[in-house]
Amino acid sequence: MNKQPTVSLVLGSGAARGLAHIGVIEWLNSHGYRIDSIAGASMGALVGGIYAAGELDSYREWVLALEKMDVIRFLDLAFSSEGLFKGDRLMDVLRGMVGDHNIEDLPVSYTAVACDLDRQREVWLTDGSLFDAIRASIAIPSVFTPHRYRRMKLLDGGLLNPVPIAPTFKDLTDLTIAVDLNGAREEAVVPDTRETDESASGSLAGHRATVRRFLDNIQSSIGQSQQSDLGLFDLLSSSFETMQNAISSVKLATYAPDVLIQIPRSACKAYEFDRAAELIELGYTRAGEAIGKSIQGASVDG
Repeated sequence: MNKQPTVSLVLGSGAARGLAHIGVIEWLNSHGYRIDSIAGASMGALVGGIYAAGELDSYREWVLALEKMDVIRFLDLAFSSEGLFKGDRLMDVLRGMVGDHNIEDLPVSYTAVACDLDRQREVWLTDGSLFDAIRASIAIPSVFTPHRYRRMKLLDGGLLNPVPIAPTFKDLTDLTIAVDLNGAREEAVVPDTRETDESASGSLAGHRATVRRFLDNIQSSIGQSQQSDLGLFDLLSSSFETMQNAISSVKLATYAPDVLIQIPRSACKAYEFDRAAELIELGYTRAGEAIGKSIQGASVDG
């Protein structure tokens, strides 16, 4: 009987593209791999933590039902100079879905990576409240307020380590598989299958159109020329992605995983959580391609 391969899974940061992590996990589970360890930054910490708590199926159903108007509904304005949104409403929804857990009680080894703003260092959260760890790791600068936890002011883990492989070094697993959400841009990576405003009826169509205009122009350009088509939110996310891409390249060159799964950064915009179906499918497909290529390469080398 063949031994079930064990995996240390590294889930990178990348906002809505992080929904592709669900597809990667589904591919691994359906092809006989056992995930023994997870290290995640930002959306990687969120998806990985929910999987470790045994509630990924519930989360999958929830995100598949999301529409753009729902995305706005879960954002609670902070009225603070530290960030646009508090994130409490979203955490309450997820906590209600998943339940309260301590990291040390999870059946899978789990590390959420965050950034200690005052000490300017990377922090690995490996015990204590799962949702405190997740909230800290998803605190995108200027978007979510920092999370104050254990006398630290914590921000998004992707600031310093978008693909956190180092926390898995101690693992005794067969494979380290990393998912990088900042891969090279590709044209038409994910077809947009969302219902258009034209296909909806009456007031619903008008409401959706209003919501989409709002999201597409969140905090529209401050001090930018009229030639720029980036609103402030797009500018922030694009700037953050540029930094993450540079850091990821260095980290992956230094600490190469056994298998690298790359999701193009052009797969969707940072806030397009309503495109879950396409992104999950993309993650599933890219996992199969990358792992298949790795197995084929190992066979040739052998």
